[in-house]
Amino acid sequence: MELWPGVWTVLLLLLLLLLFLLPALWFCSPSAKYFFKMAFYNGWILFLAVLAIPVCAVRGRNVENMKILRLMLLHIKYLYGIRVEVRGAHHFPPSQPYVVVSNHQSSLDLLGMMEVLPGRCVPIAKRELLWAGSAGLACWLAGVIFIDRKRTGDAISVMSEVAQTLLTQDVRVWVFPEGTRNHNGSMLPFKRGAFHLAVQAQVPIVPIVMSSYQDFYCKKERRFTSGRCQVRVLPPVPTEGLTPDDVPALADKVRHSMLTVFREISTDGRGGGDYLKKSGGVGEARL
Repeated sequence: MELWPGVWTVLLLLLLLLLFLLPALWFCSPSAKYFFKMAFYNGWILFLAVLAIPVCAVRGRNVENMKILRLMLLHIKYLYGIRVEVRGAHHFPPSQPYVVVSNHQSSLDLLGMMEVLPGRCVPIAKRELLWAGSAGLACWLAGVIFIDRKRTGDAISVMSEVAQTLLTQDVRVWVFPEGTRNHNGSMLPFKRGAFHLAVQAQVPIVPIVMSSYQDFYCKKERRFTSGRCQVRVLPPVPTEGLTPDDVPALADKVRHSMLTVFREISTDGRGGGDYLKKSGGVGEARL
């Protein structure tokens, strides 16, 4: 029994030490600040998903639930001091299905996506997200389409079903054609699944470009500060009359237009301008 006061004293001292170290690390270590911010970002999204699940469950799995997720996530940019500027939103077709393609830089893409997400639009995501706790369940309830990229046959089957859903249920889908996050301040070659989908359904492709985050966020440097990001919606690209043979040229054409705009909006004093000027611009080394 005599040991307990000593144990509680040690625990109290450890707690006080922790309370002292956390603020010290926050102000003195940019790397620690980066990890704190990313931990809160992911944790806050999981918490918001917990709140969203019972609300979305009333409808069951329904694309309209994406409006609830969007509403709950819109405020996050203010917590991090990120200003998101949207241009070209008038380019969204008003009343028809289409396929959105966007560049993919990090999990922060969620902020730009929620800012500009059109009605009845759901992302196509890797199947691993389905098992991401409360976030996976909330995404499932919101109608997010999950594909297993490691099983090509299943992915093709899902895309065929999505093509039918686009036309019969007036749904739009959001695809990241790079296939993975790209932290290098550039744009990876595009995979062609989104373009096959659009051609199969004979619906337009709406390219969306998010400017580089490199002036306020860099995973490699463990840097995460406030900043600005521009989201540019480009004019829709029609696919009527195109066949699967036209897909490679279509993908290259869309990527070229997106890369041109990416360079422009990432070097005009917004989102990533300083970084790209120092690095000599966005290269084509991965083509």
